[in-house]
Amino acid sequence: MMVNLILGLLAIVVGTLMFWSLPRPSGRGEGAEYPFVSIIIPARNEAERISALLKSLQEQNFRSFEVLVIDDDSTDDTVSVASAFDATVLRNESKEDGAGKSSACWHGVQHSKGKWLLFLDADTRFSTPDSLQDLLTLYRRKGARGTLSLQPFHRIEDMYENLSAIFNVIVVVGMNVFTLWGKRFRPAGSFGPCILSDRDDYLSTGGHKGIQEAIMDDLALGQAYLDQNLPVHCMGGKDVISFRMYPEGFRSLVEGWCKSFALGSQATHPAVMLMTIVWISGSFISTGAFVSSLIAMDPVLIALTGVVYLLYALQTMIFARRCGNFKRYIFIFHPVLFAFFAGVFVYSIFRVHVLRSVNWKGRKINVK
Repeated sequence: MMVNLILGLLAIVVGTLMFWSLPRPSGRGEGAEYPFVSIIIPARNEAERISALLKSLQEQNFRSFEVLVIDDDSTDDTVSVASAFDATVLRNESKEDGAGKSSACWHGVQHSKGKWLLFLDADTRFSTPDSLQDLLTLYRRKGARGTLSLQPFHRIEDMYENLSAIFNVIVVVGMNVFTLWGKRFRPAGSFGPCILSDRDDYLSTGGHKGIQEAIMDDLALGQAYLDQNLPVHCMGGKDVISFRMYPEGFRSLVEGWCKSFALGSQATHPAVMLMTIVWISGSFISTGAFVSSLIAMDPVLIALTGVVYLLYALQTMIFARRCGNFKRYIFIFHPVLFAFFAGVFVYSIFRVHVLRSVNWKGRKINVK
């Protein structure tokens, strides 16, 4: 019992080292001049989501940009919705193997004019009228080289969406750069929903054309920059950009995370992966110790293991709420959240390494 108690406390310490901080853009750039920006939005069946993004773009104080929506074989009203916001809509006609988001992004670049390129997922939205300018200001402060990517703040609306809490934490931690040691570890890649780059740097890496067969296009693109000795900056998007993940329902949530995790985890540094495994295990260890103390009816052990269990709930809540507005009370049931994560992760490994395919947005994507 005491051994599990100590292990639970150790896992909390490891978790603190694992997810030390999540910086986000801050500060204004009034008076600064920026180059023309091409905003490229790949969209497949996004009619119910893309209007929020396009509306937020219309509200931006910075106005020197164009909006290109690349329709990726949508079967809904994506084209008409985007056209209603005066966005330039282009159809991605590529039917080659691997055609999809990367192909759509590359198609958009070929028709763009901007010195800087901003790739946005259709389900994102800017949080304030200054958000775009804040993003550009930060990129300039970083030297306007390489790529800057933000992980949007996850907006929760339906109860089932809280099941994404642990996934959000692991996605951020898995980028390797948010530990106590900062950038000592090589970044795993870029966050996919919001990527800003100088055009020349983008083209020098081969851009999305060179990664069209990659399922995890965000990680592959970031690695392409690193291979060219270009910087890759990753940050949190709270108060700048947000999204709502998998609003279609529980099945979409499972499919989405299944597509991401077995492959995405391969880019995580071994040391970060070890810390992540210890942290996840700590939830089950602390829960087991607390349940065992209740069975033994030992008041001292109940108090001690109860404190560790609650500390785990508090830490998990702090971590998750850096990434999204998850309900605070759900973390009392943190073993359920971790168990759901573990189940989907195992299912993801089965799909990737046994069935060699994943499903996403009506497409069966073969894993090579």
